[in-house]
Amino acid sequence: MSKISIEMSTEKIKRKIRNILNSAIRKIQKSTSIDELESLRIEYLGRKSQLSNILKGIGTLPQKERPEIGKIANATKLKISQIIEKKRQELQKRKTKEPIDLTLPGRVYYKGNLHPITAVYREMNKIMMSMGFSVYEGPHIESDFRNFELLNLPKEHPSRDLWDTIYIKSPEILLRCHNSSVEVHALLKEKPPIRIVVPGGCFRNEKPNVNNHFYFHQYEALAVGEGITMAHLKGVTELFFHELIGPDVILRFRCKHYPQVEPGVGIDIQCRICKGKGCIMCKYRKWVEIGGAGMVHVNTLKACGIDTDKYTGFAWGLGVDRIAMQKFRIKDIRQLYTGELFYS
Repeated sequence: MSKISIEMSTEKIKRKIRNILNSAIRKIQKSTSIDELESLRIEYLGRKSQLSNILKGIGTLPQKERPEIGKIANATKLKISQIIEKKRQELQKRKTKEPIDLTLPGRVYYKGNLHPITAVYREMNKIMMSMGFSVYEGPHIESDFRNFELLNLPKEHPSRDLWDTIYIKSPEILLRCHNSSVEVHALLKEKPPIRIVVPGGCFRNEKPNVNNHFYFHQYEALAVGEGITMAHLKGVTELFFHELIGPDVILRFRCKHYPQVEPGVGIDIQCRICKGKGCIMCKYRKWVEIGGAGMVHVNTLKACGIDTDKYTGFAWGLGVDRIAMQKFRIKDIRQLYTGELFYS
Protein backbone atom coordinates (compact mmCIF):
# COMPACT_ATOMS: atom_id res chain seq x y z
CA MET A 1 0.00 0.00 0.00
CA SER A 2 1.36 3.46 -0.95
CA LYS A 3 1.94 6.31 1.50
CA ILE A 4 -0.94 8.32 -0.02
CA SER A 5 -3.48 5.49 0.32
CA ILE A 6 -2.41 4.91 3.96
CA GLU A 7 -2.86 8.62 4.74
CA MET A 8 -6.29 8.58 3.08
CA SER A 9 -7.29 5.53 5.14
CA THR A 10 -6.14 7.22 8.35
CA GLU A 11 -7.99 10.43 7.48
CA LYS A 12 -11.12 8.43 6.74
CA ILE A 13 -10.98 6.86 10.23
CA LYS A 14 -10.46 10.27 11.84
CA ARG A 15 -13.47 11.65 9.93
CA LYS A 16 -15.56 8.69 11.01
CA ILE A 17 -14.65 9.28 14.68
CA ARG A 18 -15.63 12.97 14.37
CA ASN A 19 -18.98 11.99 12.83
CA ILE A 20 -19.62 9.52 15.69
CA LEU A 21 -18.92 12.26 18.24
CA ASN A 22 -21.20 14.79 16.54
CA SER A 23 -24.00 12.25 16.20
CA ALA A 24 -23.68 11.25 19.86
CA ILE A 25 -23.78 14.88 21.07
CA ARG A 26 -26.95 15.59 19.04
CA LYS A 27 -28.81 12.52 20.30
CA ILE A 28 -27.70 12.91 23.92
CA GLN A 29 -28.83 16.53 24.03
CA LYS A 30 -32.27 15.55 22.67
CA SER A 31 -32.76 12.64 25.12
CA THR A 32 -35.60 13.09 27.62
CA SER A 33 -35.31 10.10 29.97
CA ILE A 34 -32.78 8.01 31.87
CA ASP A 35 -33.81 4.90 29.90
CA GLU A 36 -33.24 6.66 26.58
CA LEU A 37 -29.87 7.87 27.82
CA GLU A 38 -28.88 4.32 28.80
CA SER A 39 -29.74 3.11 25.29
CA LEU A 40 -27.51 5.80 23.82
CA ARG A 41 -24.69 4.80 26.16
CA ILE A 42 -24.88 1.22 24.87
CA GLU A 43 -25.12 2.44 21.26
CA TYR A 44 -21.98 4.65 21.43
CA LEU A 45 -19.88 3.07 24.18
CA GLY A 46 -20.97 -0.58 24.26
CA ARG A 47 -18.89 -3.55 23.16
CA LYS A 48 -20.57 -3.62 19.75
CA SER A 49 -20.39 0.16 19.15
CA GLN A 50 -18.58 1.72 16.18
CA LEU A 51 -15.91 3.19 18.48
CA SER A 52 -15.22 -0.19 20.02
CA ASN A 53 -14.87 -1.73 16.54
CA ILE A 54 -12.39 1.00 15.55
CA LEU A 55 -10.31 0.33 18.65
CA LYS A 56 -10.37 -3.40 17.94
CA GLY A 57 -9.16 -2.76 14.35
CA ILE A 58 -6.20 -0.53 15.24
CA GLY A 59 -3.91 -3.54 14.98
CA THR A 60 -4.50 -3.66 11.20
CA LEU A 61 -3.13 -0.11 10.73
CA PRO A 62 0.54 0.71 10.08
CA GLN A 63 2.64 0.79 13.23
CA LYS A 64 3.24 4.55 13.21
CA GLU A 65 -0.46 5.41 12.76
CA ARG A 66 -1.77 3.27 15.63
CA PRO A 67 -0.94 5.61 18.56
CA GLU A 68 -2.64 8.62 16.94
CA ILE A 69 -5.87 6.77 16.05
CA GLY A 70 -5.94 5.09 19.45
CA LYS A 71 -5.50 8.41 21.24
CA ILE A 72 -8.29 10.10 19.21
CA ALA A 73 -10.71 7.15 19.66
CA ASN A 74 -10.14 6.91 23.44
CA ALA A 75 -10.47 10.68 23.85
CA THR A 76 -13.77 10.60 21.93
CA LYS A 77 -15.02 7.72 24.07
CA LEU A 78 -14.18 9.65 27.24
CA LYS A 79 -15.88 12.83 25.95
CA ILE A 80 -19.09 10.95 25.08
CA SER A 81 -19.05 9.32 28.52
CA GLN A 82 -18.71 12.74 30.20
CA ILE A 83 -21.55 14.23 28.12
CA ILE A 84 -23.80 11.30 29.01
CA GLU A 85 -23.05 11.64 32.73
CA LYS A 86 -23.72 15.40 32.61
CA LYS A 87 -27.04 14.77 30.86
CA ARG A 88 -27.92 12.05 33.39
CA GLN A 89 -27.42 14.48 36.29
CA GLU A 90 -29.51 17.07 34.49
CA LEU A 91 -32.39 14.63 33.95
CA GLN A 92 -32.29 13.42 37.56
CA LYS A 93 -32.30 16.99 38.85
CA ARG A 94 -35.19 17.87 36.57
CA LYS A 95 -37.13 14.84 37.78
CA THR A 96 -36.80 15.84 41.44
CA LYS A 97 -38.02 19.34 40.64
CA GLU A 98 -41.21 18.13 38.93
CA PRO A 99 -44.29 19.44 40.77
CA ILE A 100 -46.28 16.93 42.82
CA ASP A 101 -49.88 16.48 41.76
CA LEU A 102 -51.77 16.13 45.03
CA THR A 103 -54.93 15.08 43.18
CA LEU A 104 -53.38 11.80 42.01
CA PRO A 105 -54.51 8.63 43.86
CA GLY A 106 -52.06 7.14 46.37
CA ARG A 107 -49.84 4.21 45.49
CA VAL A 108 -51.00 0.77 46.56
CA TYR A 109 -48.43 -1.19 48.57
CA TYR A 110 -49.16 -4.90 48.53
CA LYS A 111 -48.67 -6.94 51.67
CA GLY A 112 -47.11 -10.38 51.56
CA ASN A 113 -49.24 -13.52 51.70
CA LEU A 114 -49.28 -16.04 54.49
CA HIS A 115 -47.05 -19.03 53.89
CA PRO A 116 -49.15 -21.83 52.32
CA ILE A 117 -48.59 -24.08 55.36
CA THR A 118 -49.77 -21.36 57.76
CA ALA A 119 -52.76 -20.55 55.55
CA VAL A 120 -53.78 -24.22 55.39
CA TYR A 121 -53.29 -24.72 59.15
CA ARG A 122 -55.56 -21.78 59.94
CA GLU A 123 -58.25 -22.99 57.58
CA MET A 124 -58.01 -26.54 58.95
CA ASN A 125 -58.32 -25.34 62.54
CA LYS A 126 -61.35 -23.24 61.66
CA ILE A 127 -63.11 -26.21 60.03
CA MET A 128 -62.33 -28.69 62.81
CA MET A 129 -63.17 -26.25 65.59
CA SER A 130 -66.58 -25.77 63.99
CA MET A 131 -67.08 -29.55 64.51
CA GLY A 132 -66.19 -29.34 68.21
CA PHE A 133 -62.47 -30.19 68.07
CA SER A 134 -59.82 -28.32 70.09
CA VAL A 135 -56.27 -27.52 68.99
CA TYR A 136 -53.66 -29.45 71.00
CA GLU A 137 -49.88 -29.00 70.95
CA GLY A 138 -46.94 -31.04 72.15
CA PRO A 139 -43.10 -31.21 72.15
CA HIS A 140 -40.99 -31.77 69.05
CA ILE A 141 -38.38 -33.65 71.10
CA GLU A 142 -39.98 -36.88 72.24
CA SER A 143 -39.22 -40.12 74.03
CA ASP A 144 -39.19 -43.50 72.33
CA PHE A 145 -41.88 -44.57 74.81
CA ARG A 146 -44.44 -41.99 73.68
CA ASN A 147 -43.40 -41.88 70.03
CA PHE A 148 -43.41 -45.66 69.48
CA GLU A 149 -44.12 -47.85 72.50
CA LEU A 150 -47.52 -46.49 73.51
CA LEU A 151 -48.59 -46.35 69.87
CA ASN A 152 -48.25 -50.12 69.52
CA LEU A 153 -45.20 -49.97 67.22
CA PRO A 154 -43.10 -53.10 67.87
CA LYS A 155 -39.36 -52.97 68.47
CA GLU A 156 -38.63 -54.41 65.02
CA HIS A 157 -40.79 -51.86 63.17
CA PRO A 158 -38.74 -50.23 60.33
CA SER A 159 -39.78 -46.70 61.37
CA ARG A 160 -37.61 -47.12 64.49
CA ASP A 161 -34.43 -47.63 62.43
CA LEU A 162 -31.76 -44.95 62.18
CA TRP A 163 -32.37 -44.45 58.45
CA ASP A 164 -35.97 -43.40 59.14
CA THR A 165 -36.02 -41.68 62.54
CA ILE A 166 -33.71 -38.85 63.66
CA TYR A 167 -32.38 -39.72 67.13
CA ILE A 168 -30.87 -37.18 69.50
CA LYS A 169 -29.81 -39.79 72.01
CA SER A 170 -30.33 -43.26 70.60
CA PRO A 171 -32.47 -45.14 71.41
CA GLU A 172 -34.29 -43.03 73.99
CA ILE A 173 -34.64 -39.43 72.76
CA LEU A 174 -35.64 -38.44 69.23
CA LEU A 175 -37.31 -35.81 67.05
CA ARG A 176 -40.94 -36.80 66.71
CA CYS A 177 -41.62 -38.51 63.39
CA HIS A 178 -45.41 -38.06 63.63
CA ASN A 179 -47.90 -36.03 65.62
CA SER A 180 -49.43 -39.20 67.04
CA SER A 181 -47.06 -38.77 69.98
CA VAL A 182 -49.01 -35.65 70.95
CA GLU A 183 -52.22 -37.68 70.85
CA VAL A 184 -50.61 -39.97 73.43
CA HIS A 185 -50.03 -36.95 75.68
CA ALA A 186 -53.73 -36.11 75.36
CA LEU A 187 -54.86 -39.71 76.08
CA LEU A 188 -52.65 -39.82 79.19
CA LYS A 189 -53.77 -36.43 80.46
CA GLU A 190 -57.39 -35.93 79.37
CA LYS A 191 -60.54 -37.91 80.10
CA PRO A 192 -63.03 -38.99 77.40
CA PRO A 193 -64.81 -37.63 75.51
CA ILE A 194 -61.76 -36.27 73.67
CA ARG A 195 -61.86 -34.33 70.41
CA ILE A 196 -58.56 -32.75 69.43
CA VAL A 197 -56.50 -31.81 66.37
CA VAL A 198 -52.71 -31.61 66.41
CA PRO A 199 -50.99 -29.33 63.88
CA GLY A 200 -47.20 -29.23 63.76
CA GLY A 201 -43.90 -30.16 62.19
CA CYS A 202 -42.33 -33.62 62.12
CA PHE A 203 -38.90 -34.97 61.22
CA ARG A 204 -37.72 -38.02 59.30
CA ASN A 205 -34.44 -39.11 57.81
CA GLU A 206 -35.50 -38.43 54.22
CA LYS A 207 -33.63 -37.14 51.19
CA PRO A 208 -35.64 -34.18 49.81
CA ASN A 209 -37.30 -34.72 46.44
CA VAL A 210 -40.47 -33.59 44.65
CA ASN A 211 -42.79 -35.28 47.16
CA ASN A 212 -40.76 -35.81 50.36
CA HIS A 213 -38.72 -33.73 52.79
CA PHE A 214 -36.86 -34.40 56.04
CA TYR A 215 -38.97 -31.68 57.69
CA PHE A 216 -42.68 -31.74 56.97
CA HIS A 217 -46.02 -30.88 58.54
CA GLN A 218 -48.82 -33.12 59.76
CA TYR A 219 -52.34 -32.49 60.92
CA GLU A 220 -53.75 -35.19 63.18
CA ALA A 221 -57.22 -35.60 64.55
CA LEU A 222 -58.30 -37.76 67.49
CA ALA A 223 -61.82 -38.46 68.73
CA VAL A 224 -62.46 -40.80 71.68
CA GLY A 225 -65.91 -41.38 73.12
CA GLU A 226 -68.78 -43.78 73.42
CA GLY A 227 -70.05 -45.46 70.24
CA ILE A 228 -67.51 -43.99 67.82
CA THR A 229 -67.18 -46.03 64.60
CA MET A 230 -65.55 -45.96 61.17
CA ALA A 231 -68.68 -44.18 59.89
CA HIS A 232 -67.79 -41.18 62.07
CA LEU A 233 -64.23 -41.25 60.73
CA LYS A 234 -65.39 -41.28 57.11
CA GLY A 235 -68.05 -38.61 57.65
CA VAL A 236 -65.73 -36.18 59.46
CA THR A 237 -62.97 -36.70 56.88
CA GLU A 238 -65.22 -36.11 53.88
CA LEU A 239 -66.81 -33.00 55.41
CA PHE A 240 -63.37 -31.69 56.31
CA PHE A 241 -62.01 -32.00 52.75
CA HIS A 242 -65.15 -30.63 51.14
CA GLU A 243 -64.76 -27.51 53.27
CA LEU A 244 -60.98 -27.28 52.86
CA ILE A 245 -60.50 -27.93 49.14
CA GLY A 246 -63.97 -27.78 47.60
CA PRO A 247 -67.10 -29.85 46.99
CA ASP A 248 -65.57 -31.27 43.80
CA VAL A 249 -62.73 -32.99 45.68
CA ILE A 250 -62.55 -36.76 45.08
CA LEU A 251 -61.35 -38.95 47.96
CA ARG A 252 -60.42 -42.60 48.09
CA PHE A 253 -60.20 -44.81 51.18
CA ARG A 254 -58.03 -47.94 50.86
CA CYS A 255 -57.50 -50.69 53.40
CA LYS A 256 -54.04 -50.24 54.89
CA HIS A 257 -52.15 -51.47 57.92
CA TYR A 258 -50.87 -49.07 60.58
CA PRO A 259 -49.79 -50.43 63.98
CA GLN A 260 -51.50 -47.51 65.75
CA VAL A 261 -54.97 -48.33 64.42
CA GLU A 262 -57.16 -51.34 63.65
CA PRO A 263 -58.75 -51.37 61.13
CA GLY A 264 -56.67 -48.88 59.16
CA VAL A 265 -57.21 -47.00 55.90
CA GLY A 266 -55.09 -44.86 53.61
CA ILE A 267 -56.63 -41.59 52.45
CA ASP A 268 -55.94 -40.54 48.85
CA ILE A 269 -57.03 -37.48 46.92
CA GLN A 270 -57.40 -37.41 43.15
CA CYS A 271 -54.55 -35.24 41.85
CA ARG A 272 -55.87 -31.74 41.25
CA ILE A 273 -52.83 -30.66 39.26
CA CYS A 274 -53.47 -33.12 36.43
CA LYS A 275 -57.18 -33.75 37.23
CA GLY A 276 -56.57 -37.48 37.49
CA LYS A 277 -54.73 -37.79 34.15
CA GLY A 278 -51.29 -38.52 35.61
CA CYS A 279 -48.33 -36.19 36.18
CA ILE A 280 -44.98 -36.03 37.99
CA MET A 281 -46.67 -34.78 41.17
CA CYS A 282 -48.82 -37.92 41.51
CA LYS A 283 -46.08 -40.09 39.96
CA TYR A 284 -48.54 -40.78 37.12
CA ARG A 285 -50.77 -42.74 39.52
CA LYS A 286 -53.59 -40.16 39.28
CA TRP A 287 -53.91 -40.19 43.09
CA VAL A 288 -51.88 -38.56 45.86
CA GLU A 289 -51.68 -40.22 49.29
CA ILE A 290 -52.23 -37.53 51.90
CA GLY A 291 -52.71 -39.45 55.11
CA GLY A 292 -53.53 -42.54 57.12
CA ALA A 293 -56.47 -43.20 59.41
CA GLY A 294 -58.33 -45.84 61.38
CA MET A 295 -59.82 -46.83 64.72
CA VAL A 296 -57.40 -46.24 67.60
CA HIS A 297 -55.82 -49.58 68.50
CA VAL A 298 -57.18 -51.13 71.67
CA ASN A 299 -53.60 -51.65 72.94
CA THR A 300 -52.95 -47.90 72.78
CA LEU A 301 -56.19 -47.08 74.59
CA LYS A 302 -55.45 -49.61 77.32
CA ALA A 303 -51.83 -48.45 77.72
CA CYS A 304 -53.09 -44.89 78.22
CA GLY A 305 -55.65 -45.93 80.83
CA ILE A 306 -58.80 -45.69 78.67
CA ASP A 307 -61.66 -48.11 79.41
CA THR A 308 -61.95 -50.02 76.12
CA ASP A 309 -65.25 -51.65 77.14
CA LYS A 310 -66.83 -48.19 77.21
CA TYR A 311 -64.85 -46.06 74.76
CA THR A 312 -63.63 -46.32 71.18
CA GLY A 313 -61.99 -43.73 69.00
CA PHE A 314 -60.75 -42.83 65.56
CA ALA A 315 -57.65 -40.95 64.46
CA TRP A 316 -56.17 -39.68 61.22
CA GLY A 317 -52.96 -37.98 60.24
CA LEU A 318 -52.68 -35.87 57.10
CA GLY A 319 -49.67 -34.51 55.25
CA VAL A 320 -50.21 -30.75 55.28
CA ASP A 321 -47.45 -30.09 52.74
CA ARG A 322 -49.16 -32.23 50.11
CA ILE A 323 -52.56 -30.70 50.85
CA ALA A 324 -51.04 -27.22 50.44
CA MET A 325 -49.44 -28.33 47.17
CA GLN A 326 -52.80 -29.59 45.87
CA LYS A 327 -54.67 -26.51 47.08
CA PHE A 328 -52.20 -23.96 45.67
CA ARG A 329 -50.99 -26.00 42.65
CA ILE A 330 -47.39 -26.22 43.93
CA LYS A 331 -45.50 -28.91 42.03
CA ASP A 332 -42.44 -29.45 44.26
CA ILE A 333 -42.50 -29.79 48.06
CA ARG A 334 -39.04 -28.19 48.27
CA GLN A 335 -40.53 -24.89 47.10
CA LEU A 336 -42.32 -24.64 50.46
CA TYR A 337 -38.96 -24.22 52.19
CA THR A 338 -37.30 -21.67 49.89
CA GLY A 339 -37.60 -17.90 49.63
CA GLU A 340 -38.82 -18.07 46.04
CA LEU A 341 -42.35 -19.33 46.52
CA PHE A 342 -45.10 -17.60 44.57
CA TYR A 343 -48.74 -18.61 44.68
CA SER A 344 -52.14 -16.95 44.43
